[in-house]
Amino acid sequence: MSVSWRQRLRALVPMTLLTLGCAYALASWNWCGRWGEGEPALVGQARAGGPLKAGAARVALAPPYPVVVAGYGLPLPEAAGASLPPQARAVVLAAGDMKVGLVSLELMLVPDALVAAVRERTASLGLGAVVVVATHTHSSFGGYDARPVAQLGGTGRFREASLKAAVEGASEALRQAASQLTDVSLEVGQSHEPGLVRSRSGGESPDGSLTRAVLRGERGPVAELLLFASHPTLVPRKRDVVDPDWPGRVSQLREAEGGVTLILQGASGNATAVWAGSEGLETVDGYARAVAELAARATPVPVERPELGFARVEVALPRPDASRLVPWYARAAGDNFLCASSARRTEVGALRLGPLEWLLVPGEPTVAAGSSLARRTGARDVLGLADGYVGYVETSEAVQAREGEARRQYFGATLLERLGAGAELAARAAGFTP
Repeated sequence: MSVSWRQRLRALVPMTLLTLGCAYALASWNWCGRWGEGEPALVGQARAGGPLKAGAARVALAPPYPVVVAGYGLPLPEAAGASLPPQARAVVLAAGDMKVGLVSLELMLVPDALVAAVRERTASLGLGAVVVVATHTHSSFGGYDARPVAQLGGTGRFREASLKAAVEGASEALRQAASQLTDVSLEVGQSHEPGLVRSRSGGESPDGSLTRAVLRGERGPVAELLLFASHPTLVPRKRDVVDPDWPGRVSQLREAEGGVTLILQGASGNATAVWAGSEGLETVDGYARAVAELAARATPVPVERPELGFARVEVALPRPDASRLVPWYARAAGDNFLCASSARRTEVGALRLGPLEWLLVPGEPTVAAGSSLARRTGARDVLGLADGYVGYVETSEAVQAREGEARRQYFGATLLERLGAGAELAARAAGFTP
């Protein structure tokens, strides 16, 4: 007697439900385990005065085309080339027997593994500290972050060759910069243009401040550091080429005057670029010209006898928390997914260069979170997307109220407090002005 398809279907239903139930129970099991605690630990510090030296270099990154275009959710487009090749830009600062290397990559973020590989590869350069930052460009290449949440959230399928390209470019830029040290003076200026940015999620709004630091040698500018907070998301999403967005274009415009220009992101977690009156790449070009002009208006003032200071502090991260990212019934599975992608400790830094006192935060602090860190430490500015990536950083009040950028924060409400405790220690060790 043959079995009808209806009978077969009825037999499959209990088995399917049982399988789904087992899968749900397995995914909901607490795979995170116990999450560590601990006080912030100082892992490196140095201070020096005396004559300041600097060297700078620019190196084109060589991604293994075809590559995914990172920055947005799946599906990610694939690129066979670049409209403007992404770059690594580095400056090495030296005072006394102290050397600090700073390298900016035209990428969306810099994961811990990339930072560690750059530091290992440049260990022979005699740098007491190496800081690796991203311009946060959402239209550059991806594939360099092996963490599952990063691959799903924006950087695409991990490829060892993509990570190698980023590491080699950053390392070579630092090597070249370290080989070109020359006596420099320091000049610092600031300008404001609130109309270039707005908050995309309420809360404290960005003020459009740009800080400009010029390292000037005998023959002209050696390097220029521009700290500005604005998401580089102006390039159209679906393109078959990678692009450095406005940071790459600003660097090119400023470098026409000499030296190497590094673009550094401030507290940009909720800062969106504002530009109207054009479409497509014309928008990016127009915005880049506006930022470059804003930099030109930041007339730099010479700094007498600038001191150099640096400190790194290791911080225990709070347990990942997916409650704001997924529906309630997927909370446990979401926590497990985040745990599989999350380090248990991260690094917070402090860099002092004359009057510039910058906190180095491994993520995207919102304007309010950045203000909180600055008040707590006396820092002049917060530099985001530095030496790792822990995602968005909101105030605890916003996280508890599920406001602002809280729905994008991977960790619980104590994340800012943990980073703040480490930042206080780092600021003291680097010699920030009380």
